[in-house]
Amino acid sequence: MKITSTTIVLLIATAFISACGVGKKYSRAELDLPDNYNTSVETVSDTVQLPWRTFFKDPVLIGLIEQALEKNNTIGVAMKGVQQTELMYKQAKLQFLPTLDFTTGANRSWLSRNSLNGSLSEQFIGTMYMDDYNAGFNLSWEIDIWRKAKMQKEDALAGYFAQQENFNALRTRIITEVALAYYNLIALDEQLLIAQRNTDLSDSTLRMITLQYNSAEVSSLALEQATAQKKTAELLIPLAKQNIAVQENALSILCGTYPTSIERAGSLTQAMPEELFPTGVPALLLSRRPDVKMAEYAVISANAKTGLAKANMYPSFSLSASLGVNSFNFNNWFNLPGSLAKNVGLNLLQPVFRRKSLKTAYEIAVIEQEKSVLQFKEAVLVAVREVSDALVVLKYTDERLVLVDEKTKSLNKASNDAILLYQSAMANYLEVITAQNNLLQNELEAITIKRDKLIALTTLYRALGGGTE
Repeated sequence: MKITSTTIVLLIATAFISACGVGKKYSRAELDLPDNYNTSVETVSDTVQLPWRTFFKDPVLIGLIEQALEKNNTIGVAMKGVQQTELMYKQAKLQFLPTLDFTTGANRSWLSRNSLNGSLSEQFIGTMYMDDYNAGFNLSWEIDIWRKAKMQKEDALAGYFAQQENFNALRTRIITEVALAYYNLIALDEQLLIAQRNTDLSDSTLRMITLQYNSAEVSSLALEQATAQKKTAELLIPLAKQNIAVQENALSILCGTYPTSIERAGSLTQAMPEELFPTGVPALLLSRRPDVKMAEYAVISANAKTGLAKANMYPSFSLSASLGVNSFNFNNWFNLPGSLAKNVGLNLLQPVFRRKSLKTAYEIAVIEQEKSVLQFKEAVLVAVREVSDALVVLKYTDERLVLVDEKTKSLNKASNDAILLYQSAMANYLEVITAQNNLLQNELEAITIKRDKLIALTTLYRALGGGTE
């Protein structure tokens, strides 16, 4: 197997050229991130994500989240995707390694007597057919002078990490959805209790007005108004029960089980999670938010694909070699060294008519890379906006809670005073009904605001990157 000086020169030149890859090294686009969020809040400058078991305090909710992370089918599908991309990365690492194949076979050909091979076969072998027995090893290797293997590994590795971040983002989303469904279920429980309590209060008022009606102290209008007020409270009961059943079914599916009843805390106050966040500054979102990291890995992948598309326009070099035994006679098949066959070759492939197509593919790859950069920037913008929105909602929800508490105290006193004044003939039945109706609506509003705060806390937790461990 003689290697000529020309081959050596080509190999040296190849090794020299290989130092000059065609792909550009990835560098993050300029994001011009603000120094702070557009809301003044007390922050903790901590780059570590807050574990969900630390953030959520309710043991029942923690159990539901654990069940969802274990049994949710969407998470299971995402896990399979991570396993696929891991195998694809391992495959990409082996892409440009030399290939070694073993082949063996036997072949018999009947030749035409009028052909040169046929006449020679009959003359020298004495038969009108020719046998061919071969066995050997074939080696081939594309010389990676443009660093295609490196770019393919970068592409596959970025794809793997992007899939991993997509998996983390999905887990964070499931955690958030379970928590929000759980809080909504508790809010519905409290609405049901308020509806039942107001039904009892309206019933007491109705009995009092009925006695006065029977004594001809009030008209039928007062009786009908009191009856309607009671029905208003009663109407909320079946609606709340309906919504509770639907919410339990949805939460069961999130947890990977068939619809069933869900255990929960007694009140929204008991379920309130941690309010101390590692908020930090917007730049920290680049290391916290899985969707932002996934978008950046998409840019890294597109950058590698662009380099590959450019490398495909350049010539490729490959080495091939084979070593084996070959004979037309079975008895001499492995007769060495007479049956020994060997071959070595250096090949050059330069696209000619496909160059226009390859150039177009490169231009498309450049555009895809530019799109991925814009999508990355958009992901960062959305992340900063979501944190800012959640901070604003949390800030003003606290203010609403203070006001609704003050309003509740006033309406409780007004409702009690209205009944006392009515019993003393110093107020009419409309004032009693109005006071009770206002109290009912305020209590429902207070529950809504408490739920809004829980939603804001959970949304802020997710917007800051959450924590899947």
